[in-house]
Amino acid sequence: MKPPFRADQVGSLLRPAVLAAARVQFKQGALSADALGRVEDDCIRDIIERQQSIGLRSITDGELRRDYWHIDFLRQLGGVTITAMPNQSRFGGTEEQPPVATVTGKVGCSKPIMVDAFAYLQSVISVSSGISVTAKVTIPSPSMLYMRGGRNAVSSAVYPDLAEFWRDVAIAYQRAIRFFADRGCTYLQLDDVSFSYLCDPKFREGCRLNGDDPDALPQTFASAVNAALRGRPAGMTITMHTCRGNFRSSWVAEGGYESIAEAMFSIDVDGFFMEFDSARAGSFEPLRYLPTGKRAVLGLVTTKQGAIESADEIKRRIEAASAYVPMESLCLSPQCGFSSTHHGNAVSESEQWRKLELVVRVAREVWGEA
Repeated sequence: MKPPFRADQVGSLLRPAVLAAARVQFKQGALSADALGRVEDDCIRDIIERQQSIGLRSITDGELRRDYWHIDFLRQLGGVTITAMPNQSRFGGTEEQPPVATVTGKVGCSKPIMVDAFAYLQSVISVSSGISVTAKVTIPSPSMLYMRGGRNAVSSAVYPDLAEFWRDVAIAYQRAIRFFADRGCTYLQLDDVSFSYLCDPKFREGCRLNGDDPDALPQTFASAVNAALRGRPAGMTITMHTCRGNFRSSWVAEGGYESIAEAMFSIDVDGFFMEFDSARAGSFEPLRYLPTGKRAVLGLVTTKQGAIESADEIKRRIEAASAYVPMESLCLSPQCGFSSTHHGNAVSESEQWRKLELVVRVAREVWGEA
């Protein structure tokens, strides 16, 4: 089976204590970049071994080299500046918020971004217990250059015409993805918050205050992602994760997927990781728009708290989703990563691994494979 797999994961994992301590030392100037890199390498080898041992087939580096799931990538694009989040109270969530990417010059990608990190991951993974595994890399969706600040986040002096901005974004992403493909990447995931945030009335009002039409944005973002994937490398599986906010176990957006499902499902990816871990996500009914041949990965195991879900309840919910999508088009995963930022969520490492083990076990019992 090609990815997404029956038992899959979104990507980020809790930073081990030894790595967190090393990063603090590095930022204080007490540890060199090379020494920090060696700690990262050791920790990544450990989590790769653990992922393989529990039966996962999609293997990530846990994003252990990153501070933030999106900023570390976006800051390396040409024309992008990282600033504090303005007017953050509009969007709900915690008071402390990750920074935001603003566009202050022409967007471009002149060199590989995070490809060395992928190459290390690829070099360490192996066939374990006869199970073939695949290195998975995650990068932020193109919409992350726009959605939080809206038009105010894109310089009008540099881009008086937004159509030119989106053209440059598409070309930059095509190049970034090609750099991964050239190093052998066959499984790439775009992490996106724009579609699920647009389900929430509070965020939609924030968009209006930014001068945007929230009814038009789903199609704008879908077109932007499709343009970025135009000419996508042959043999590369690409998926998209829609997130409702995950910073330190917080959440931002609530509301069902009904209003954005058709636009989101028009994106040319192979699978959609969707959060369904709480009533905030609404019903499974919008899954009826999933195109034939695509997969919906149900995020039914929460990463926001440590309590371990009931396997029987997860199976019941998978069965409920199958009323709208054939069972063969469904997969299972945690609802998000366990550590979208270096801070981590309010779960222990033991709980993290137990939840991933649960995903694998339920997948095997439901579909006969993970």
